[in-house]
Amino acid sequence: MTTVIQRREIVYGTLQDFLDDVQRLIDVEVTTLGNWSFAQILEHLARAIDSSIDGFSFRSNWLVRTLAAAFVKNRLLTTKMKPGVNLPRRASSYLPEPEIELRNACEHLEAAAQRLLTTPPTALHPYLGRMSDREWLALHLRHAELHMSFVVPQDEGEAG
Repeated sequence: MTTVIQRREIVYGTLQDFLDDVQRLIDVEVTTLGNWSFAQILEHLARAIDSSIDGFSFRSNWLVRTLAAAFVKNRLLTTKMKPGVNLPRRASSYLPEPEIELRNACEHLEAAAQRLLTTPPTALHPYLGRMSDREWLALHLRHAELHMSFVVPQDEGEAG
């Protein structure tokens, strides 16, 4: 018998929905599809949240920012993100280290989420520019849906 594992279909309506899903998955055996471990995914998402408050270490050129804000922003905030986007080399600080421990990544994510609830994200997005608190939250939820779709509880990955 062959086991077929597909990415999960996820929709997070709130930051708490996302955090509840993380807590549920920490307590079970998971399989991660793609290139990152569960811990790396959580660390990457935490770094993205922190950067929306503290600022990003890179920025795209004005033409890309203008075009992205005009033609891509609404889609990124309201529809599922597609996998396979590679960050530019200058954004390597958002790529998690391979040896990150799950407990540490989870603690970082929880701290970042708490900050997001209490500190308005005012950083300019490297591609989309200025965004409102509501837009930042929507972007973080779509980003989390993308990455967390690669984390599959082993009992859900069994094919019959």
